[in-house]
Amino acid sequence: MKLAVVGGGSTYTPELIDGFARLRDTLPITELVLVDPAAERLELVGGLARRIFAKQGHPGKIVTTSDLDAGVEGADAVLLQLRVGGQAARNQDETWPLECGCVGQETTGAGGLAKALRTVPVVLDIAERVRRANPDAWIIDFTNPVGIVTRALLQAGHKAVGLCNVAIGFQRKFAKLLDVAPSEVHLDHVGLNHLTWETGVRIGGPDGENALPRLLAEHGDAIADDLHLPRPVLDRLGVVPSYYLRYFYAHDEVVRELGTKPSRAAEVAAMEKELLEMYGDPALDEKPALLGKRGGAFYSEAAVDLAASLLGGGGSPYQVVNTYNNGTLPFLPDDAVIEVQAAVGRDGAVPLPVAPVDPLYAGLIANVTAYEDLALEAALRGGRDRVFKALLAHPLVGQYAYAEDLTDRLIAHNREHFAWA
Repeated sequence: MKLAVVGGGSTYTPELIDGFARLRDTLPITELVLVDPAAERLELVGGLARRIFAKQGHPGKIVTTSDLDAGVEGADAVLLQLRVGGQAARNQDETWPLECGCVGQETTGAGGLAKALRTVPVVLDIAERVRRANPDAWIIDFTNPVGIVTRALLQAGHKAVGLCNVAIGFQRKFAKLLDVAPSEVHLDHVGLNHLTWETGVRIGGPDGENALPRLLAEHGDAIADDLHLPRPVLDRLGVVPSYYLRYFYAHDEVVRELGTKPSRAAEVAAMEKELLEMYGDPALDEKPALLGKRGGAFYSEAAVDLAASLLGGGGSPYQVVNTYNNGTLPFLPDDAVIEVQAAVGRDGAVPLPVAPVDPLYAGLIANVTAYEDLALEAALRGGRDRVFKALLAHPLVGQYAYAEDLTDRLIAHNREHFAWA
């Protein structure tokens, strides 16, 4: 089995490698290709990857290359984890929206739109080259904004499934609080990528006991602290929103906070410099503890599980993924991409039935879906007017004066990435 990771020079990659090594019985890789245009960085990551495999006795071969076509040739699955423009572009995404009084974040709001506009054309080009190399290859997208990118891939006819680590993070956290194995925890997870709610936490499977009321009663303070939301908000909602809902539920508070400290991108850039220095140490043969602060917790387990199921191996029967709605949420178009529990196998992901969604959440899901429609149109066709309309539709912007100002700033900061600008 051959897998390729596009963006293999990412400092995330050793987390992925560690999972491949530990879970080799679930996903028996014979060849793993790390693809990245940053050759020097790629070699540092690749060297550590080989040492991790060797230490854990994994027999697979690890290849590094800057040649995308050679890297994906014959691959059974291709994982996408790229960042167009690097941390420098992310830093811009997280700062210029604040100048307009709007949240600066890399996956939602104006910054998220900028990332989508930079990313979608690049990902579609990669996917076409993957299809030429092997039409049967699965594409697993971890590249943000996952929902928009996955929708672009699916609309272009690619065999693609989107993946995020929010759900598996909740699963592991809840399992620890409930003192059960993670495999026993099934989430009633509903929404869009980075716009989700846990409306049930079931023990043993989709029809198991709902432990969410007990979780909130016994551990509500700890959960609220992790989400940086007041405990009474969780009690009134009766669900657990993802961390990203704080950008909506406490927008002005978050804007004030972000204006008083360095951007997350600046923090990550400093962390990446330190990590790459560690990766260059020939004595290092395991992922360093610092990597846990980089983000992407449990990404490797989620990626292994999904790839194993898509390729016919021993993955979990149900997994939270991003895929076509196809009637699952009746208030959305069939071709909207949603993030829910799905049955995953060789033929892809089929969403499980979802209980009727409370209007409190359905309204926001529908609003953001409409924004994603417009964002994808802007990413595919370009043009200032399309950018403006997408921003005006986003619930974190929503005012024409803000949308005008943010449009000008977005284009000015990203002109080098837009063929139409």
